[in-house]
Amino acid sequence: MRKICVVVGSRANYSSIKSVMRAVQAHPDLELQLVVGASALLDRFGSVVDVIEADGFTANAKVHMIIEGENPVTMAKSTGLGLMELPTIFDNLKPEVVITVGDRFETMATAIAASYMNIPLAHTMGGEVTGTIDESVRHAVTKLAHIHFPANQEAGQRIIKMGEDPASVHVVGCPRIDLVAEIVRNDGKNLDKDLLFKEGVGGHLDPDLPFLLVSQHPVTTEFGQSERQVHETLMALAELRMPTVMLWPNVDAGSDDLSRGIRKFRERQKHDHIRFYKNFPVETFVRLMLRCACMIGNSSAMVREGAFLGVPSVNVGSRQDGRERGANVIDVPHGRGEILDAVRRQLVHGRYPSQPIYGDGTAGWRIADILARLDHVKVQKQIAY
Repeated sequence: MRKICVVVGSRANYSSIKSVMRAVQAHPDLELQLVVGASALLDRFGSVVDVIEADGFTANAKVHMIIEGENPVTMAKSTGLGLMELPTIFDNLKPEVVITVGDRFETMATAIAASYMNIPLAHTMGGEVTGTIDESVRHAVTKLAHIHFPANQEAGQRIIKMGEDPASVHVVGCPRIDLVAEIVRNDGKNLDKDLLFKEGVGGHLDPDLPFLLVSQHPVTTEFGQSERQVHETLMALAELRMPTVMLWPNVDAGSDDLSRGIRKFRERQKHDHIRFYKNFPVETFVRLMLRCACMIGNSSAMVREGAFLGVPSVNVGSRQDGRERGANVIDVPHGRGEILDAVRRQLVHGRYPSQPIYGDGTAGWRIADILARLDHVKVQKQIAY
């Protein structure tokens, strides 16, 4: 059996690779190895490792690689710490292929470790254009990877133009869409309301009434501006006074500033229509997207899952600049007036038709099948001219 090692470092990582993990685990010719690390191990980011284990997966190894501070220096050092720890784990597990996801700093550490150790590296969700450091990381990982699983044709063509062998590029769709499609097929809006009441802090939320879903993260190349940026979003929410589910930010540089902005607002304004949450299981988050009247912030979920589900969305700021998007997204700068206007327009418009820009819900099984069928993965890069 071919050993496939998946490295999960955050809640976004997990939702982006869960369907692949299930498919690899179920495949008769593959063995799943799982490494969990970075913010996925931390309670203040929702202890994603507990969600992973509750889903039936067992971590073969855990790697603590977060240096506190959430600034550019600690982000770079956390990458280095991951690079110090992951080679030992890979040496112990001896995987035949390592899978790394997307564009985060733990993705970079995983890619460098595997490629230097001559372990074939598979990369999902490469070839996409966005703003910020994420795009640089994503393209750098593409050049380190040996097998590419982009989410759409545009991204696949971009990878080939970067000089990668076309035979190594497999356009399979985004694994995150697999979970969305499954939920829509099965129980759709069947939300666990007890979880919403049990978790989180802030006002009471009735998910049967129209509500907003907010997910805003720091922009690493705009470090120092996160508190001001989230303040504009929060002041727009204060004026809207609609029931709101708001998620805590990720661990990227600027997270402390953004979190401080949320805490100040929560303590000084005391708006009882907003409830704040650390994290949700993937299934709960998708069901919230299905139910919400509008989604606000700068999460890629608005662009990827949002297009598939037709969720009216307001994308704030530059974090998703350049990423292919559907008709469901209105782009605005960090200004409460622009945010307010766009949200009101989306509330009037309502749901959009589904646009499967990022796949049809079969990516996980397709990736597992390709990994099983590969006769041999060359670690010496072949350059296409």
